[in-house]
Amino acid sequence: MKIAVAGTGYVGLANSILLAQNNEVHAIDIIPEKVEMINNKISPIVDKEITEYLTTKDLNLTATLDGRDAYKEADYIVIATPTNYNEEQNFFDTSSIESVLDIVKEVGTNATIVIKSTIPVGYTLSIREKYKDSIGSQIIFSPEFLREGKALYDNLYPSRIIVGVPKYDAELVKKAEGFADLLKQGAIKEDIKTLIINPTEAEAVKLFANTYLAMRVSYFNELDTYAELKGLNTMEIIEGVGLDPRIGDHYNNPSFGYGGYCLPKDTKQLLANFTGVPNDIVKAIVDANHTRKKHIAHQVLARCPKVVGVYRLTMKSDSDNFRQSSIQSVIKMLKNNGVDIVIYEPTLKEETFDGDKVIKDFEEFKKNSDVIIANRFEAGLEDVKEKLYTRDIYFRD
Repeated sequence: MKIAVAGTGYVGLANSILLAQNNEVHAIDIIPEKVEMINNKISPIVDKEITEYLTTKDLNLTATLDGRDAYKEADYIVIATPTNYNEEQNFFDTSSIESVLDIVKEVGTNATIVIKSTIPVGYTLSIREKYKDSIGSQIIFSPEFLREGKALYDNLYPSRIIVGVPKYDAELVKKAEGFADLLKQGAIKEDIKTLIINPTEAEAVKLFANTYLAMRVSYFNELDTYAELKGLNTMEIIEGVGLDPRIGDHYNNPSFGYGGYCLPKDTKQLLANFTGVPNDIVKAIVDANHTRKKHIAHQVLARCPKVVGVYRLTMKSDSDNFRQSSIQSVIKMLKNNGVDIVIYEPTLKEETFDGDKVIKDFEEFKKNSDVIIANRFEAGLEDVKEKLYTRDIYFRD
């Protein structure tokens, strides 16, 4: 198959590499540096398996700035462009998807168009209607379930594959099943559970799944807040709770709050989709994350620091992403209370971040900080434990 993938972020690049093991794949991006890196077999994002596969596997993969030619020749066009949540519109900004669709429409193609970007519930049917006179009938949706820093791994060993397609279109259903087979063909895991369902239900699966995960993060964070303020041992409580097999011992490590690419925007989008529908839990999940970050800031302020050192802006270990990281909200709260901030973040080349000084030398950073906050503990902080504030009780993501 000839496949064009629009976007080379976590979703786009992971899918490009997965599919390029057995197909001719053209990955399209608008950033020249990323295109050059991929063509030189260098990963533009931090991901162990992506780096490994780019350098060691025989992939039929070409990155390009010009998608028109790739779209024209493709059997499948995968759209994996970013969709950020727009706070003012109370909705996902899906303009990046429509920019690709506009080009595809101009080019003219019979390709099956697979949206992989996260979208609001009901978007696929609405966009099929918008483009009904051209490419609308070719559009389907396939949600992505991956973790930051483990994007390709989660495609090689997927929990499930879901494709959303109007069931009344038998020919398109076959093409949707064909796309699922292409994903399976590139995977290492066998016997992958596959669902071919209606697109609106597939959209809901993605948002409800991520909101459940956000709820679990928030639950254990509130457990930790309670234990911290009552002088109890958080770990003992979590271990006792987790022994119940219905709950389990996963996704339970306290943090400064959920953040990153997916959970903040997906929870807010689901809440927006609940307009007119009675709900308490979904709104509480969104509110609980803000409450947790306020608690973290309050606990740090209680130490009366003049200078707070921020150890890493990234959400997770072995990551270079700090978009919507919870620690950034904590920083703003501390600054609003007159605290000076210094930052240690090896992935930053700049001397400042959002007006705060970035210290490149780790020892100098530790010396200059009255209190050091770390969403995730790392071994280099052992010698400053008396300065350290973290809720990372298991020392893992």
